[in-house]
Amino acid sequence: MQFSKLARPCLGAALAVSLAGCAGDLRDLQQFVQETKQKHSGSVDPLPQFEPYQNFEYEPTALRDPFASSPGVSEQPATVATNTGGLQPDQNRRREPLEFFPLDTLSMVGVLEQNAVTWGLIQAPDSTIHRVLEGNYAGENFGQITRISEERISILEIVPDGLGAWVEREAALSLGEQ
Repeated sequence: MQFSKLARPCLGAALAVSLAGCAGDLRDLQQFVQETKQKHSGSVDPLPQFEPYQNFEYEPTALRDPFASSPGVSEQPATVATNTGGLQPDQNRRREPLEFFPLDTLSMVGVLEQNAVTWGLIQAPDSTIHRVLEGNYAGENFGQITRISEERISILEIVPDGLGAWVEREAALSLGEQ
């Protein structure tokens, strides 16, 4: 307790001396501020002028279709515009189960002969095995099975040629592929 009685007067004296130093002459500081203000008289560029925002209203009737193959092509299928009476797949026919898979995902796994009728056995990607006859369809390109032999199943596909018409393309599933 004796130490704290002696420390209080010393602390008060130190505080008084430090405050007295702050209350001194500030003329040199004020002179420095004035000289600095005179040396550095800068200017700020005016703010740039911005154009007001204009809303864009999309009018699809006035613009071309962004998904069309070339400018000016109508939305109607090209087969209707250019192919009138040529080769066309039957779009109204009920699709068979193997037409929902791409042809390259199907594989021939064998043949089955029963009562002089040869069936082809095709495995789909979901591991289901389908029996097919000549005339059945397989693949996404309207592929019709034209011939079944012990080594392969021949398929004739109808594919678009890119110019609005349809062309036939031969394909086959061979035994042991994939």
